[in-house]
Amino acid sequence: MTTIQKSQSILLAGASGVLGRHVARALTGAGHKVTGLGRGRDNGIRADLMDRDAVLRAVDGHHFDTVIHAATALRKTPLRHRDMHATDALRTDGTAHLVEAAQVTGARRFVAESMVFGYGYGDHGDRVLTEDDPFGPRGTDRELERHVAAMRAKERLTCGTPGLEGVALRFGLFYGPGGTDALLPLLRRRQLPVPEDRGRVVPWVELTDAARAVVAAVERGRPGQAYNIADRTPLGFRAHVVCVAEELGVPKPMTVPLWLMRPASYAHTVMSTALRVSTAKAERELGWVPVYESSRAGLAALRATAH
Repeated sequence: MTTIQKSQSILLAGASGVLGRHVARALTGAGHKVTGLGRGRDNGIRADLMDRDAVLRAVDGHHFDTVIHAATALRKTPLRHRDMHATDALRTDGTAHLVEAAQVTGARRFVAESMVFGYGYGDHGDRVLTEDDPFGPRGTDRELERHVAAMRAKERLTCGTPGLEGVALRFGLFYGPGGTDALLPLLRRRQLPVPEDRGRVVPWVELTDAARAVVAAVERGRPGQAYNIADRTPLGFRAHVVCVAEELGVPKPMTVPLWLMRPASYAHTVMSTALRVSTAKAERELGWVPVYESSRAGLAALRATAH
């Protein structure tokens, strides 16, 4: 494992988001000094990541050792493809602007939140994908290509910018404190129908585990590398939501045929995907292993802290 300096000065884009709050807490706990970048007043540096000139003006005169991209444009669960368009733009233009900010502030390292769906949506069968598998294959239609191209571009900017030690973390789907909360009112109102999984599984990762992976990438990530970050128990979307209901004491979701989800075009795509990834590289090079090996374990811990 490569280790770089402790007690770094870190610029964290997206510090006020669900993942960002966990990352800020984990970095501070590890002895780093964190400055948030975002539009909200809680950020030390206020700027819209999509406004290049505003970002560069805002960071002028500052120095950071590492810049982290954990910003998201999502405020609720994306259902239709158009719900992902702002995130696609953030992954392309927003990343380019943040890379420039990293360069002008003298940052040595750039760590970016990536996503396992960059391996491609759809049925990958039972094969377990590693970081050596192609990332960002062309999408099978215009909308999927838009999403995958954005993830492809984000990793290219992260790991391919000269002078920056870029590290990309390919996360599974997030759940846990601050992330699972949004599902509870929908389940209580019986407004979250989900289809049977029928063997389809996807990777998941609990948010505090994800935040620990970011710290590990800051301190030990190998420049130019990507790492899969997920727990050891891939689950179908329905199986995960049933775990949420059982552990947190809300009604289980109604079952509907998969075709009925087609109007919710992006959700239908995710629920039609079968994807498994290996985290052996993260374990070997980052020294990262999930505290919560399954959604069941992570949700049980969430229930315990809620009481």
